[in-house]
Amino acid sequence: MAQKARIRLSGTSPATLDSVCDQVKSIAVKTGVNIAGPIPMPTKKLVVPTLKSPDGEGTSTWDHWEMRVHKRLIDLDADERALRQLMRIQVPKDISIEIVLAN
Repeated sequence: MAQKARIRLSGTSPATLDSVCDQVKSIAVKTGVNIAGPIPMPTKKLVVPTLKSPDGEGTSTWDHWEMRVHKRLIDLDADERALRQLMRIQVPKDISIEIVLAN
């Protein structure tokens, strides 16, 4: 049984996340390894409610600031050439990438 590489991508911008996924897919096609994904995982919403007025006087109106964290999951065969090319991908600083090897 061949070793698999599971790639977890997460970031706040879905467009840049999808562009990194496209780069991974093109590497898999070039090297000829099997690929499953990118599988979109549930988006995590981080909501911070803040009081609009700075001193607490007046009506209690709130601002709700929200940050969404988008995630993708990609499984591919752990071919040495493919993994070497994966390490060379220019990943933007707002994208987090995690590669785990498993049997």
